[in-house]
Amino acid sequence: MTLPKRSSRILEKALQRASGMQAIDPNLDFGSSNSLQNMQQIIEELRNKLNAHNTALAVIDASKTDIDKLEKTLSVVCENMLMSVAGRYGKESAEYVQAGGVLKSDRIRKGTITRIKSGVEKPPVEPIETA
Repeated sequence: MTLPKRSSRILEKALQRASGMQAIDPNLDFGSSNSLQNMQQIIEELRNKLNAHNTALAVIDASKTDIDKLEKTLSVVCENMLMSVAGRYGKESAEYVQAGGVLKSDRIRKGTITRIKSGVEKPPVEPIETA
């Protein structure tokens, strides 16, 4: 799943307001950093930060895709290596266990576990009476 790109409603609103203020007076200035030029500078800074952020997200997505591909490849190679060890030494060998395999004799089938769990009786639950 790709990461969503970020946009800014505040940036869009500021762009609309800046264009309206530009129509009033291109040199609009109310003092104490409340000027149209300062506003446009901050708009440009935010636009650049958003572009950098979205570019970083794209790089992360590409990296994530590469990692997923490498994990799948590694999984296949590991499985093939384990099967090769099993083929050469057998599934009941110490070498197979060293390579990460589980001895056939040590495996417990799900059916056995289910039968064991279902054989245990649960204590009866008494109903709670409400007034």
